Amino acid sequence: MKKQKIIIDTDPGIDDAMAIHMAFADPRIEVVGLTTIFGNVNVEQATRNALFLSEQAAYPLDVAKGASKPLVQTPNEPSYYVHGDEGFGDLPAQNPKGTAHALDAADYIIETCRAHSGEISLCPVGPLTNIAIALQRDPDLVNHVKSVAIMGGAGFVPGNVTDYAEANIWNDPHAADIVFGAPWEVVMIGLDVTTQVMCYPQDYQSIADESGSIGSFINDISQFYARFYASVYEEVLCVLHDPCAIIALTDPDLFEYRYVPVRVICEGPAIGQTVPDAQLARTNAKIAIGVDVEKVKAHYLSLSKMGDACHAKRQGQGADK
Repeated sequence: MKKQKIIIDTDPGIDDAMAIHMAFADPRIEVVGLTTIFGNVNVEQATRNALFLSEQAAYPLDVAKGASKPLVQTPNEPSYYVHGDEGFGDLPAQNPKGTAHALDAADYIIETCRAHSGEISLCPVGPLTNIAIALQRDPDLVNHVKSVAIMGGAGFVPGNVTDYAEANIWNDPHAADIVFGAPWEVVMIGLDVTTQVMCYPQDYQSIADESGSIGSFINDISQFYARFYASVYEEVLCVLHDPCAIIALTDPDLFEYRYVPVRVICEGPAIGQTVPDAQLARTNAKIAIGVDVEKVKAHYLSLSKMGDACHAKRQGQGADK
């Protein structure tokens, strides 16, 4: 079976960690690299956390440090109140042994996608700054990327940081507009679907029960995340934002889509809003508007429970993916 090559552009982050460990456990996926970005945490913390996740899973890959601030606007504060001071809930800063790749994230994306032209899908689950910078440096990148599946935006529902905007887009709307405006198809896995897919404390306990080390880590970090969402939903739960974007790459049939161009509002009260606009002279975005909640959740849980087994297998194979 030929594996699907992906680069995850990430700001880990609790649900980022959940998505990354899920991807590491999926036998259909080869995670070629993690590129890091500000958002849930600052980019130094994101890079450290990405290195840690790779080492925790015995999954060797490249980690390339990305942008530390948006293209134009003043940076917003990291989402520490959602993800914790170090990005992993109540856990202290982790100390990975590895170091970041010599290339920055944008150049890493360009070089790697050109080296494997047409084979790599990009999966940004944070602000889109690195992807936009890569496009600015190399507009022809669009012809070398297989697909782009983002976690971000709100097509036909309200935002989550303002009435209009979803957090990743709000953190760099100018970058997001560049990405949506490029001549490639963007799969938008936004709040229209991600807020429908939820896990509960008993789900995370079941992951810990079946995958002792990695599963316990996921269970531990989920508790901070769940406390935040309890303040939103008045129920203890976790919303699976970032895992949904990975699942959309491997299992697109679990989602329902609308095809329409998107523009991003870059100023004023609605800054960060993703606006579907059929009149735009842009490539259609593939906006997820429906989701098979039970199948997506079951897929997430089944893979997450394989974390320790996959770790042991990789170690037995000399850390081969």
